[in-house]
Amino acid sequence: MTRKAFSAIGVATLLTVPWLWNWLPLGANFSTVATVAVSGIGILGAAFLLTWGAETAEKDVPRAFAIAVLAVLAVAPEYAVDALYAWNAGAFAGTAQGAEAGNLAVANMTGANRILIGIGWAGIALFTILRAGAASDPAVESRDGFFADAVTLDRDIGLEIVFLFAATVWAFAVPLGGGIGAIDFVVLVGIYVAYLLIVIRGEPDGESDHGGVPGALQQLARPVRIASVLTLFAFSGFIIFTAVKPFAHGLESLGTQMGIPAFFMIQWIAPLASESPELIVVLVLVNKARSTAGFNALISSKLNQWTLLIGTLVAVYSLALGQYGALPFDQKQAGEIWLTAAQSLFAIALIVDFEISIREAVVLLVLFVTQVAIEFLTIRGVLDLPFSEFEVLLGFSAVYVVLATALFVARRDAVVRLASQVRRVVSQRFERTAQPQYAD
Repeated sequence: MTRKAFSAIGVATLLTVPWLWNWLPLGANFSTVATVAVSGIGILGAAFLLTWGAETAEKDVPRAFAIAVLAVLAVAPEYAVDALYAWNAGAFAGTAQGAEAGNLAVANMTGANRILIGIGWAGIALFTILRAGAASDPAVESRDGFFADAVTLDRDIGLEIVFLFAATVWAFAVPLGGGIGAIDFVVLVGIYVAYLLIVIRGEPDGESDHGGVPGALQQLARPVRIASVLTLFAFSGFIIFTAVKPFAHGLESLGTQMGIPAFFMIQWIAPLASESPELIVVLVLVNKARSTAGFNALISSKLNQWTLLIGTLVAVYSLALGQYGALPFDQKQAGEIWLTAAQSLFAIALIVDFEISIREAVVLLVLFVTQVAIEFLTIRGVLDLPFSEFEVLLGFSAVYVVLATALFVARRDAVVRLASQVRRVVSQRFERTAQPQYAD
């Protein structure tokens, strides 16, 4: 390994040291502001290590699988936060505290998913196109017209788009069951397992062209390289898993001190904190002109959150309950799920042709920010709307669905091509070795 690569790993690791010192039982006892600072810096360092590990792994496993592992590790803290609320909902079932915890589990989950698209997809698209050096990025396509420049996506991500569409369609039915139940677990987790079974059958890139730390690590002997990747994954995953919860709670505490309602903090600020590792990872990839890999990571994260995160909530709830039970939630949270599914449907319609333009990203961002702003201003009493919160959620859901439907109709040829491509990929990866043919 080159001295430069070794130094880069050392610097990224050093960024995690203040957090480790705070985390250890005999370590420092930092204030809330200091805890937010050191945990945030630790997450930044871990995100670099995680990115390098995933890029290095592309030499030995299919790129889609490496990115899927990266996505799971990066959003693992979100699973931990949501699992805590689902556990409390089961442990205190039948009480007001249990009912509130169940609603918070759903609110945190829907908030995280909408942030990933509303800020993640939209923000990264804008950053990719508008950043310095974008002209040299092969994923950025300059076009004539108002805000017409676009990011072109890797067509290999078609598999993820189709599975995300399947999970989104099912999500519309989740509130109709009166709670997140066993059928939701089987369908949503089954979708993700089926996706993994397909991507793992892909071919490793082998000769993937990386510079910097990943390039240096890929030159190591295979056993050493694999050990290095596993170490980077394990260490960065540990830092992210332990640091995000204090980071989120610290932000919640600071927000509460500023008069921001606790429920709003848990739905929006805590998920934003727990999504930060994923967003940092993608920014690192985009800044290295690996925009397609960055978007692949975002879409993969959305897929695993929209399947595993929802599906496993009922399992955690039932374990805490001591028997099987569907995770209950109120009418408002049903509206949140429908809105999240509608936003997901619109986002899929935007990328079904494997590109997203500046104007499309702006629409995605504006719709997200508008809904959150209306909710915040209503909670604070600044806005006095003649509609209930549930009706507002349904209204935004309708807007997303109408826009998505119009796009799917306009891009029906792209939808057909996508379906054909995915069908061909699945067939190729599962077909048996052809029998030799003999001439007569």
